[in-house]
Amino acid sequence: MYGAKAGYYFDSLKVQNFNFGVETEVFNSTPHIKQQQATIGGASGTLQGFTNRVLTWAPFVVVVRYQAGAFEPYAGVGLGVFFSHISDGTDSSSSTDVGLNTQLGLRYRVNPNLSLFGEWKYNYANIDHNNFLGANGIDLSANYSANILAAGIGYHF
Repeated sequence: MYGAKAGYYFDSLKVQNFNFGVETEVFNSTPHIKQQQATIGGASGTLQGFTNRVLTWAPFVVVVRYQAGAFEPYAGVGLGVFFSHISDGTDSSSSTDVGLNTQLGLRYRVNPNLSLFGEWKYNYANIDHNNFLGANGIDLSANYSANILAAGIGYHF
């Protein structure tokens, strides 16, 4: 997983040590689908593996931070737009779906302009791929439920 985020915090909404703001973020992940036994339309068999790429854009995440010196725990929730691309090596399909994007993390301020952070993200969406595996292919619908651990460096200006 790799990505970027930008945010703005409102001084007028600061209550004691709590700071409220909004963020937008975009990140890429590759939750590939492994070969497995499956039942499709009443028929059982081996489902071959697929490569899968999900680009997540969270246009609006509401975040609350608790400022306790250099350490700042935070939590956020917002809308996620999931751009999924799945392929079996021959055929592929793309889908754009809307779902949930959340985050829970801890930021450490190294100095006024630099911080380090670690966070847990949870994403959920129902992803639909129509006519996967060619023009007369199958319609694939799956719940995308991803737990992601991320770390990064923040620059504040």
